[in-house]
Amino acid sequence: MTRGLEKLVVSKSLEMENTKKQGNLPNPLILQSEELYEYILATSVYPREPEPLKELRKATATQPLAYFGTSPDAGQLIAMFLKMVNAKKTIEIGVFTGYSLLLTALTIPDDGKITAIDVDRTKYEIGLPIIQKAGVEHKINFIESRALPVLDELLQDPKNEGSFDFAFVDADKVNYWNYHERMMKLVKVGGIVIYDNTLWGGYVALPEEDVPEKKRAWRQSTIEFNNSISSDSRVEISHASVGDGVLICRRIC
Repeated sequence: MTRGLEKLVVSKSLEMENTKKQGNLPNPLILQSEELYEYILATSVYPREPEPLKELRKATATQPLAYFGTSPDAGQLIAMFLKMVNAKKTIEIGVFTGYSLLLTALTIPDDGKITAIDVDRTKYEIGLPIIQKAGVEHKINFIESRALPVLDELLQDPKNEGSFDFAFVDADKVNYWNYHERMMKLVKVGGIVIYDNTLWGGYVALPEEDVPEKKRAWRQSTIEFNNSISSDSRVEISHASVGDGVLICRRIC
């Protein structure tokens, strides 16, 4: 086993220990350097992280599946894109405790609206008191459901086509392309769609035999999605090694 692969395999235990010490959300360490990742957080992310997000990040770190949460560096990038497109109406698939949802609510205008979809409201309720304290709950329409039926229902109303400025998808990888097809109808031309976990802990670049069995199915789904996006003429793309990998799409037609 190579040195890089050894570090990738043990990174989860290192991340969980780091979470206990500092309240960081676990990160697959795509950079392959825990020290460099901590440097980025300490110099560029944490000093600018709003207090409500800091509080929610630390609350999330106490949860058994804390690594499901959006990493703070990815969150910072999402907030920048929200501002760049002057997003007012957004949609989010996959909420967990609501870190990315809260940062979106803090970023968009007071009369902005977020359609947030997740199959498990109990996780959302972990962050809900912090969202309420931040005074942004009125911007959120949380829907407890599988995402595809909700998206299809939205598309039944022609007024919803091209009406969203921004979308963030952090859900089941096997359905990423299904989500993408619907986002190409819901998000306006010039709007942004960001997909999370698109480097899948670095496993997308490794031979299948070097990937743990439990990681293989979603790894394959992620690889297929990345390949499909690369040839999609409807979007401009940029693949950033932030957090667990984020694929940024700008709809152009």
